[in-house]
Amino acid sequence: MKKIIILIPVFNDWSSLEKLIFETNNVIKKFDNFSFELIVINDASTISKPKFKKPKNFQSLKILNMKKNSGHARCNAFGIRYIEQNEKFDYVILMDGDGEDRPYELKELIELSKKENNFSIVAKRVKRSEGSLFRFLYQIHKLITLIFTGKNINFGNYSCLTKRDVEKLSSQSSLWSSISGTVKKNIPELNEINSTRGTRYFGPSQMSFLKLLIHSFSIIAVFKYQVFLRSIIFFIILFYSVSYLGIFSYIFQIMLVIFNLLIFLVSLRESKEELVKSHENLKNIEKITH
Repeated sequence: MKKIIILIPVFNDWSSLEKLIFETNNVIKKFDNFSFELIVINDASTISKPKFKKPKNFQSLKILNMKKNSGHARCNAFGIRYIEQNEKFDYVILMDGDGEDRPYELKELIELSKKENNFSIVAKRVKRSEGSLFRFLYQIHKLITLIFTGKNINFGNYSCLTKRDVEKLSSQSSLWSSISGTVKKNIPELNEINSTRGTRYFGPSQMSFLKLLIHSFSIIAVFKYQVFLRSIIFFIILFYSVSYLGIFSYIFQIMLVIFNLLIFLVSLRESKEELVKSHENLKNIEKITH
């Protein structure tokens, strides 16, 4: 029997997590040829968590309580490394705990993993629930990423990763900064399902515009060397296009320099040392078996 571990980071949003666990428990009951375990990473929440009971269709529920808040991406990075080093598993499914990764789509992830069991699967965003401004900025992000990296990264953290790929990812320094960028860079063949971004169960999004910008640059920064090489080519083209573009050529050159500086600064978030030492931030583990 194949074993799937579902990994969910949470910071204060316990009401959403409870609803997500309830809905996820109902979805997985149809898969009697898999066993499931749930690992929740409590990112040093300042709101007391409720008393959890083990969901019926999960073999166990573990809550990993962290000492200090480190953010969503780094909790996922720590979780991937923790599972790779401490758990027996065949697949790891990454989910957000607020409802935006719809539990309903777990069926497609698991069904596809049965058919194509040697390949990790990502949930490709084909429809989003956010406002028009966010959707516009998201398209700009995808276009810039494609131009400067040559990669079409149209998925987030929602994914089903094979044991082989978890082992590969767990030692990558860029994992500490960006999950999706690291997945795209290090796993050449990916299966995908179509995914609709769900709406949050409770409350507004905790993601500010600045955090979104850093998130976007963190993905691109995984490919910083490709960005630098492509920027040199664009810079040369712009330099020899002064007679056609005039002052705009200089403006674009300055923008290229600033863009590369920002990518470099954001790339400093990547850290193999911090990833390797991330277990030091683990306060305790609660094992809920009933």
